[in-house]
Amino acid sequence: MLDGRRVLLVVSGGIAAYKSVILVRLLRQSGARVDVVMTASAEKMVGKVTFEALSGRPVLTQIWTDPLAHVELGGEADLAIVAPATANILARMAHGLADDMATSTLLAAGCPVLACPAMNQRMWSHPATRANVEALAARGVHILGPEVGQLAEGEEGPGRMSEPETIFLTAARMMRSGSPIAGLKVVVTAGPTLAPVDPVRFVGNRSSGRMGLALASSAWLRGADVVLISGPTSVPPPYGPRVVRVETSAEMGEALERELEDASVLVMAAAVSDFVVASPSEEKIKRAGRKALEVQLEAGPDLLVATRDLRTARGVLTLGFALETDAPLENARKKLDEKGMDLVAVNEAGKPDRGVGAETNQVTLLDSNGVVEEMPLMTKSEVAERLIDRLEDRLR
Repeated sequence: MLDGRRVLLVVSGGIAAYKSVILVRLLRQSGARVDVVMTASAEKMVGKVTFEALSGRPVLTQIWTDPLAHVELGGEADLAIVAPATANILARMAHGLADDMATSTLLAAGCPVLACPAMNQRMWSHPATRANVEALAARGVHILGPEVGQLAEGEEGPGRMSEPETIFLTAARMMRSGSPIAGLKVVVTAGPTLAPVDPVRFVGNRSSGRMGLALASSAWLRGADVVLISGPTSVPPPYGPRVVRVETSAEMGEALERELEDASVLVMAAAVSDFVVASPSEEKIKRAGRKALEVQLEAGPDLLVATRDLRTARGVLTLGFALETDAPLENARKKLDEKGMDLVAVNEAGKPDRGVGAETNQVTLLDSNGVVEEMPLMTKSEVAERLIDRLEDRLR
């Protein structure tokens, strides 16, 4: 994800410095080069040898060790992350101080800066800290957090540094700028929809939602404004996208009508029920005295057909999915035309290593220009990256 990117990580003297160790590992696993600069106070929290081992780079703490290093690191970095950002270092950044290696390097950095505050809740709410944070934000520093929760000294409130995974994802989004999808509103549907039989029972399908969630995450990481319309999924939603929870196909249709008004891209990855219960009971159906229960199903709404006119009028680029058991390409081409899609990803049902419920997928992508691309078996996250690549190609 971050191959070739260079990250400057400034670690100041907060108890949350141990979380920055995990952040280095996440950044390195994603392909980024990480240079760590520590304040004198930070060294009392976590030894610099730990950061050197994980980053594979020397950790800088004293400006006189290499007098020009702060200029070189600041000039080479694609992103500077200050984590934890204590009240002290935020104040020094706000006033442009350069009295140690950390602040000197930050002052010389010409790249975007992500600051992750961590401190006692009273220090965070102090007018001086608030003024410093506002001044930094006005200069373009991205402030992430702090989170509300239990603090090191036993108090509870705002002051916890954001989790390393959250910082990593925010950093990745900031460094993956320049995408054609950045700044556009992307609507993604995911998961199953349920057809109620009575207040406690329903007819549904085996969709886990993984494919749609991966697509929403991939688009968000590239800078898109993502709205995830999700049915009940077995997988937690990704960090970043705004989530709209629905249960039935009718609710999903209503959410689509609202969100497509100002959308540029639609990714229809939800497994929407083709059939719904004709007359669901308003009360729980009792088992007593019954040897059988007949449930009449009727065709449910086809959401791609229902939104076709709106999507056409607004020029919404649309990627859909087709899950087939026979003649997959032929059936996918029909859906591409009949439902007004620009691209359709088709995969075969009934294979344990792909499609509904699996963690991997193998799709063939058809587009309205006649191009057919057969993709290999990959994780659903990898499939999502490839599909968003193709959407970007169309946007270009």
